[in-house]
Amino acid sequence: MLTAAGIAAARKPDIQIDYMGSHKLDEIVPTNIGRWKFVTASGLVTAPPDQLQRAVYSQLLTRVYYDGEAPIWLLLAYSANQTGFLQVHRPEFCYTAAGYSLSDFGHHRIALEAASGFTTNSLTATRDDRIEKMVYWTRIGNHIPLSWAQQKLAVAGDNLRRLIPDAALIRISTTGDDGPAAMSRLDAFAQAMIASVAPPLRRVFIA
Repeated sequence: MLTAAGIAAARKPDIQIDYMGSHKLDEIVPTNIGRWKFVTASGLVTAPPDQLQRAVYSQLLTRVYYDGEAPIWLLLAYSANQTGFLQVHRPEFCYTAAGYSLSDFGHHRIALEAASGFTTNSLTATRDDRIEKMVYWTRIGNHIPLSWAQQKLAVAGDNLRRLIPDAALIRISTTGDDGPAAMSRLDAFAQAMIASVAPPLRRVFIA
């Protein structure tokens, strides 16, 4: 028992991964991203108020951007210490709670000029006459897991290496009634958003 206690104490996570530092999301994400301009902070689908009250986020940013053709809805949730509450803003939770039906689940790769790109989750949310195409991804420390199970494994794996990872969830959506064109807009916005952030802080989104 003493040996087990000693090993547990020696392996206790104590190395913090914190890519945000003292920065604020609303400061590092510009109001003009490529051809899109910030128009409002409201109108996005979010978790019910009771779930939000239980969520432990360091920061939460919601914005609507517009380029004269179609809106882009952006939600960013950041946790300095990964506690497992990032699931509150996963579309499977908040869109279902808001009465949307979800379909077209899949993976979607976003290419980047300075890197090989990364893979996101993609889906379609429908309620009445509103259709949203979206991509979203979570960054846990230096990982971008594609499922809730992978997210928990990433945290556990980092903890075994004595790491306490920070975490970010990025959700980007747009009107989806024009199919492939909507996905093209999401690609272009994600690429422009990451390029618009100062290089040292891009790790907040893609490690």
